[in-house]
Amino acid sequence: MKRDVVNLEPGVESTPPIAPVTEDPRYIGARLPRHGIERLTQGQGQYVDDIELPRLAHVVYWRSPVAHMRIKGIDDRIARSMPGVLMVATGQDLAKVCKPWVAVLGHLTGMKSAPQYPLAVERACWQGEPVVAVVAETRAQAEDALQHLVVDWEELPLTVEMERALASDEPVIHPELGDNVCFSRRLDVGEVDRVFAEADVVAETTFEFGRHTGVTLEPRSQIAHWQPAEQRLMVYHSCQAPHMMQDLYARQFDLPAHAVRVICKDVGGSFGVKVHAYPDDFATVALSMLLGRPVKFVADRLESFTSDIHARHHRVKGRIAVNRDGEILGFEIDDLTGIGPYSMFPRTSAIEGNQVVNLVGGPYRHQHYRAQLHVVFQNKTPTCQYRGVGHPIACAVTEGLVDLAAQRIGMDPLEIRARNVMADDAYPATGASGIKLEVLSHEACLRKLREMMNYDALRAEQAALRKQGIWRGIGLATVIELTNPSAAFYGIGGARIASQDGATVRLNPEGHVTVLVGVGEQGQGTEAIYRQIAADAVGVDIDQVRVITGDTDVTPYGGGTWASRGAGIGGEAVLLAGQALRGNILKTAAVILNREAGQLGLHRGQVVDAVTGEALLPLSEVGRIAYFRTDTLPQGFTPELMVTRHYAQRDYPFIFTNGVQASYVEVDPDTGFVTLLKHWAVEDCGRVLNPMLVDEQMRGAIVQGIGGALYEECLYDEQGQMLNANMADYLVPMAAEMPDIEVAHVMTPTRSSRLGAKGAGEAGTAGAPAAVMNAINDALAPFGAHVHSQPITPEKILRALGKVK
Repeated sequence: MKRDVVNLEPGVESTPPIAPVTEDPRYIGARLPRHGIERLTQGQGQYVDDIELPRLAHVVYWRSPVAHMRIKGIDDRIARSMPGVLMVATGQDLAKVCKPWVAVLGHLTGMKSAPQYPLAVERACWQGEPVVAVVAETRAQAEDALQHLVVDWEELPLTVEMERALASDEPVIHPELGDNVCFSRRLDVGEVDRVFAEADVVAETTFEFGRHTGVTLEPRSQIAHWQPAEQRLMVYHSCQAPHMMQDLYARQFDLPAHAVRVICKDVGGSFGVKVHAYPDDFATVALSMLLGRPVKFVADRLESFTSDIHARHHRVKGRIAVNRDGEILGFEIDDLTGIGPYSMFPRTSAIEGNQVVNLVGGPYRHQHYRAQLHVVFQNKTPTCQYRGVGHPIACAVTEGLVDLAAQRIGMDPLEIRARNVMADDAYPATGASGIKLEVLSHEACLRKLREMMNYDALRAEQAALRKQGIWRGIGLATVIELTNPSAAFYGIGGARIASQDGATVRLNPEGHVTVLVGVGEQGQGTEAIYRQIAADAVGVDIDQVRVITGDTDVTPYGGGTWASRGAGIGGEAVLLAGQALRGNILKTAAVILNREAGQLGLHRGQVVDAVTGEALLPLSEVGRIAYFRTDTLPQGFTPELMVTRHYAQRDYPFIFTNGVQASYVEVDPDTGFVTLLKHWAVEDCGRVLNPMLVDEQMRGAIVQGIGGALYEECLYDEQGQMLNANMADYLVPMAAEMPDIEVAHVMTPTRSSRLGAKGAGEAGTAGAPAAVMNAINDALAPFGAHVHSQPITPEKILRALGKVK
């Protein structure tokens, strides 16, 4: 299937001439600052902890200090008598009002997990699991009372290391499940044994990925407000999926969904950390229901490290088969991942490993692939979906193996990729794992990258510097990223997480437009692009558009913010609703002007003659007559100036986007220190709606990916204690360490929607760890050393060089 590939150069102010979706495309594709940024930078945002309600109480949680324990007794007599204390609650107390949950998905055959409660009942299974709740008039009073709780516990045998979880003599965390296996999967496609036996070269290694976590600016927080008189629950939440949480609260507390309202105001970052339902979410609601008053929970930074989900904890044994001419014949992987003692609710903790199986080898034409996955329980903080969800692991494994193969056959890393990526005119296509690919552009992205980074000159510079004892490396990574998911992601597995989203667009009497949409703002700029889309779709100035998100009582039902779906799903709903409203405005104007609707257009807030462009009627006049002077309109005609439309992507299980990244680093072989010199990314996210926002999303995601590659890791001892659960010891990437990041685009709009947008929120995170890892190994190549264990620390580099043991 042939199609045009359109390049968007850095700094271009608007989209190139691809198929228009509006009559006056002023804003879609323009570089516009993010809406609301002045309010936030002036400190006028409203986060959960800024909200004060009458009779507001505060809860803090006593969390298990050990990784596995039996709760023998709780003495709360002194704590209950402390000033301001309203309630001290245990797991048995809250189990009376909140049902337990089991986080499995039906389409992940054989998956299992144990029932979980808001507070631990009988046993606590990880350091950080909430055990006792203390509610008081103030946070300080609750914290003071917490110090006077006396919990008697007995430590239980541990399963900490995922490599030991499958051993026959290892303690089984949940005996009723039979073993420590949450989920297993095996995929065998083609003739793997044959191609590996016949290949000229087989390269293999083991990849390790340290578990790490999202460090959001705003910690997880909520205010639960049960209103007994109305039998209604209102929850202010810092989360990514308000309607999902509405449904979960309704089901776990036996409430009708319409009796639950979830409101998300400003959300200070999420990254997937806030797309899950945590035990303390349900505990806070239960406490509000028991007390009949609002209760606020705000995690402090220390408890966040062991109560927020972790991610990326994998050990992958991988190998690749290639011929001397650079043809990739096949891949084989064995992935072991540890997820903590429970699968997270409701999305489940097996999704990340499942994604690794689906995505390894994804960009390449090979048709021989074998994968084995074991997802195991362990007495550590639960892991689940975090920005990229398996993509960084799959990309690092794939691209690390491709680099090893290129080195073994003496081929340039860029050349081997160019020879093996799926051709840009070969789509639609199916990857070896069975993934359906609509339209990608790896060939164009590789050409663009070579030009951007001046690849040949950079290689010459590298060779010259090596003669001077300066060891620099160039690392490449091709990327595929699933976006715009259909119901195939969760719906078919029984999880009530919407794959569709809706938007309501309303013309107000003064001629302004209000947009209500289910996908919320998490700091990524969705409100900005919705204003752009609505302004173009309706035909008004962007400063006449207001966007409202994050309120289940107001916005149309939708899935929320995850899987880079904000532009492709939410944006499409806004477009469809805006275009429908435009049509209704013209019908109303036609009646007012006594003309045919087809003779009219809508241009910059004015109803105009479609042929001459003459302004005939301002939108403010349409609104005035439609709302206040319907007596002047014909009998039988009612203006419809509020339109709702929904969109769900159904053509493919996912719409894949793609790109390629490159990293340039310098390694000091005496210290093992890595200096990041430059990073490049060419991304194809379909139609680019706002180049400024997309570029910054890419840069932010790349920085987050670099964090996992070089710095971030949740370190545990043999007793399941996290050793660096604080901001002094847990390393995050800082501005001083980051390189310049240059971003460019290739655009291949998806045909599954009118807008043509795919997604870009996670692509930077997906490719950056692989590019940095390959760059470090390229720098170490003259020493015959490799490091495939992330984060790649100076100690690991020195060990690979044989300088430390």
